[in-house]
Amino acid sequence: MAITAQEISKLRQTTGAGMMDCKKALEENNGDFDKAIEYLRKKGAAAGAKRADREAKEGFVATYSHGGRIGAMVEVNSETDFVARNEDFQAFAKDIAMQVAASAPQYISREEVPAEVLEKEKQIELEKAKEEGKPAEIAEKIVEG
Repeated sequence: MAITAQEISKLRQTTGAGMMDCKKALEENNGDFDKAIEYLRKKGAAAGAKRADREAKEGFVATYSHGGRIGAMVEVNSETDFVARNEDFQAFAKDIAMQVAASAPQYISREEVPAEVLEKEKQIELEKAKEEGKPAEIAEKIVEG
């Protein structure tokens, strides 16, 4: 089956994947758009797993101070210095610092959260899921997520 440039372009716009990846996905799935999206998602998950062990040595430290009263400092890492020097990347880091300052977190990492606080929050989320009519096994998965 011949794959058209329009089909490749549409898949690329939908998924954000590279042109050759989109072409291969469509070819592998005989032009079926939905199956091609699923193929790319699976491939993306596999690619993400490959990258999980890579060390992100480059990065940018962003700070935010609101009226000199509250502030936040975050470090956002990347694999290359090219990305770390990018204005969009730095703006992203600054936005994250602003969000952290605005949310005023009580804990910096999950490890710092006392077990009883974590359990209490899980129970609250479990009750919310059940009130929405979710089955018990689905509610448990939602809470763990």
